[in-house]
Amino acid sequence: MAEIKAPVFPESVADGTIVEWHVTEGQQVNRDDLLAEIETDKVVLEVVAPDNGVVTRIVKQVDDTVLSDELIAEFEAGASASAEAAPAVDPDQPAAPVQPKQATDGGEPAQASAEADHKDQSPAVRKAAKVSGVDPKNVEGSGRGGRVTKTDMSNPTLKADSSITSDSGRPVAEAVGERTEKRVPMTRLRKTIANRLLAASQETAMLTTFNEVNMKPLMDMRTKYKDQFEKRHGTRLGFMSLFVKAATEALKRYPAVNASLDGDDIVYHGYYDIGVAVSSNRGLVVPVLRDTDRMSMADVEAKIREFGGKAQEGKLGLEDMVGGTFTISNGGVFGSLMSTPILNPPQTAILGMHAINDRPMAVNGEVKILPMMYLALSYDHRMIDGKEAVQFLVTLKELVEDPTMLLLDL
Repeated sequence: MAEIKAPVFPESVADGTIVEWHVTEGQQVNRDDLLAEIETDKVVLEVVAPDNGVVTRIVKQVDDTVLSDELIAEFEAGASASAEAAPAVDPDQPAAPVQPKQATDGGEPAQASAEADHKDQSPAVRKAAKVSGVDPKNVEGSGRGGRVTKTDMSNPTLKADSSITSDSGRPVAEAVGERTEKRVPMTRLRKTIANRLLAASQETAMLTTFNEVNMKPLMDMRTKYKDQFEKRHGTRLGFMSLFVKAATEALKRYPAVNASLDGDDIVYHGYYDIGVAVSSNRGLVVPVLRDTDRMSMADVEAKIREFGGKAQEGKLGLEDMVGGTFTISNGGVFGSLMSTPILNPPQTAILGMHAINDRPMAVNGEVKILPMMYLALSYDHRMIDGKEAVQFLVTLKELVEDPTMLLLDL
């Protein structure tokens, strides 16, 4: 008998929550089949089968908290599923859809039937019902024997039932005339984001300084070389790579912006790990580019594209998320004109990029229409003086407006 354990979490992750089991007790699986998903404060981790065999016992259920390397299930390698473990289904008969149960005159058979339906549902389906407010009895199942699956419950055309209650006991969907209100519990990641943002605003002396950058030189360079760049490196040339390289150079000149606070100590980092905020279906995540001073622009572009794909697929690993000495957030991709980004503790600064808009600017006594972007640098005033913050942002602005300075190390 083998043990299925939770992955080993890094020191920054205390525990996780089982969000879904993809197998049931007694089910036969193959090597590397997905068994369960564990959500941590940063990412969702997958637990896979170590070999061909049978899951003999599930120790931790959906919504249970698990620690690093903790036992969550037992597994017998090389075994076959017993006949008793699988539902009795005639293979010659097609799977019948689950039909809503009709109430009887006495009411007791219907209640017993409802309880049986509830027991027959997987933990993931029961949780989906609490989140969506959809009664599984009204869903046509696509699983074996017509059983309802989590995928069936995620159908956007399904309507919520006001009789379904959340963990707090309150209805998920409440009818108010012709309007409804839907109550959805926060995910673990959303709770963590909320707590960290609140802590950053309450526990730091956060201040934001602004500047604006003329994007025309960078846009002209991109237009001129983007085809050659993509042909040579196999990835598109974007704006983020130059901002990452410019930020890295500015961090070298102003080490305090690359530092962090650890209690009463200031930790100056001799390396440059820049986090890039990426939007995913689960919320905002910040994967980290390691040693950006050693990366080429092509390396940066390829890695950011890789992070974006992983984020949308929920495949970001803990090793992609931990650490970081500085963060860049680009609200411009959503059309943001200006904002004050919130610090990502224990980091002491974060750069906010914004939308590029044509604006009239005074250039050598003449009015010219130029593509301009507002830049915002939020910083912890306990660690960084205003002079350093302003000079850092001005340096970054100058490097972006004249990319040649990066090549000439000026």
